[in-house]
Amino acid sequence: MLVEQIMNTSVPSLTPDHTINDALQLLKEKKIRHLPIINDKRQVLGVVTDRDLKEATPSTLQNVSDPEIYNRKLEEIMTKNPITGHPLDFVEETASIFYDNRIGCLPIVSHGKLVGMITESDLLYKFIELTGVHQPGSQIEIRVPNKPGVLFGISKVFHDQKVNVLSVLVYPDKDQSDYKILVFRVKTINPLVLIETIRAEGYEVLWPNHPGLGL
Repeated sequence: MLVEQIMNTSVPSLTPDHTINDALQLLKEKKIRHLPIINDKRQVLGVVTDRDLKEATPSTLQNVSDPEIYNRKLEEIMTKNPITGHPLDFVEETASIFYDNRIGCLPIVSHGKLVGMITESDLLYKFIELTGVHQPGSQIEIRVPNKPGVLFGISKVFHDQKVNVLSVLVYPDKDQSDYKILVFRVKTINPLVLIETIRAEGYEVLWPNHPGLGL
């Protein structure tokens, strides 16, 4: 999946000459937490977040009424030369950038101009969509040998049982390096028969680990 498929293309933005008060009003109006700061050529110069604004303004518990605080230019508080992405970047690689750099947003730039924005909330929502947890169903975790053809064998069980698979995740088994864990989200509320069939085929079901109990 590419960034252009999930990015927001209608991105509110301000310039370095706008003020803290301008940013506060825009964040409140649009109900957002991040603002790209651009010039008249739509080149990204910086980013301002709600945290930047909180740090630059007095606490609501303080009795401070100096209007000059709110008239400071965003150039003074913005994060300059922020990390940016491209519309054709892969979403999973972009998620790694978020994690490695501990950032909450990523301006998306093409031909030197701002064309979109993605946030950590966008990535989280896309993860929810990809895993299928927003749809009614059941989760089944299976430990299998880390060798070719295993996924096909498991998939055949689902096919024979006429069970629709909503999503599949694969990750290493931290206890046994020559095994991996397959996590299936399947479109059935009661997976008891399916689990019994999987076990009958010789596969180790980790979850649910007590078929018939609490199902």
